[in-house]
Amino acid sequence: MNSDPKERLYTALAGIPAGRVITYGQLAAQAGFPRRARWVGQVLNALPEDTQLPWHRVINAQGKISQPTPHNLRQRDRLVAEGIEVSASFRVDLNRFGWN
Repeated sequence: MNSDPKERLYTALAGIPAGRVITYGQLAAQAGFPRRARWVGQVLNALPEDTQLPWHRVINAQGKISQPTPHNLRQRDRLVAEGIEVSASFRVDLNRFGWN
């Protein structure tokens, strides 16, 4: 297993299939860093604009897109393009679209 924390996170992130979402906390746990949801958010926020990693598939524990405008619109559009339903309040049904 890769010992670089960011690389471990990127590997876990790359494994999220299209049409599914995961929470920041779940992604942290999958990468081997339980209870580090905020750190995950910070790392994802620092990704380059042209990244190929599916950052848009990560939402908060309440099933909501937590990005500020206009990034929330970009994230919503990417999720919808993958067939994920996003409510007017930027919420995703974790029971239906969540991935573990």
